Amino acid sequence: MGAMTVQVREFSVGQLAHRSGVAVSALHFYERQGLISSRRTAGNQRRYSRDVLRRVAFIRISQRVGIPLAMIKRALDELPAERTPTRRDWARLSKSWETDLTSRIEELTRLRDNLTDCIGCGCLSLSTCVLANPKDELGDHAAGPQRIFDPLVDESA
Repeated sequence: MGAMTVQVREFSVGQLAHRSGVAVSALHFYERQGLISSRRTAGNQRRYSRDVLRRVAFIRISQRVGIPLAMIKRALDELPAERTPTRRDWARLSKSWETDLTSRIEELTRLRDNLTDCIGCGCLSLSTCVLANPKDELGDHAAGPQRIFDPLVDESA
């Protein structure tokens, strides 16, 4: 007589960590961020339903392709409670994320290309550095090193 396989209905946090390959601390973080949820037993232990395993996989894959957790949370919030993302959900979401990813790839490409000019400078030339001082806007205010700012943020607002 063969061994009978028992279908697990719920996972402890340790079991979920083992099955998903995600650290317990990360699972707790995901729960605090509202990405996954659990119920508490009478002994106050977390129990995760089976659908959480797929949600965790969805989170990890999304992170791997560069999607920030805030965007992942918004995507999961669009789904009915305890429903795992489907292939159709993934297709729709990946299409909506494509513009953001393309924009970030373009920005990283610009940074990489500007970094080539920066190597060898050793940040001894902040007045002309295209990374620390784009368009030498800070050089108009005073000589010497100036604060470094994010060129994507409009600080005049």
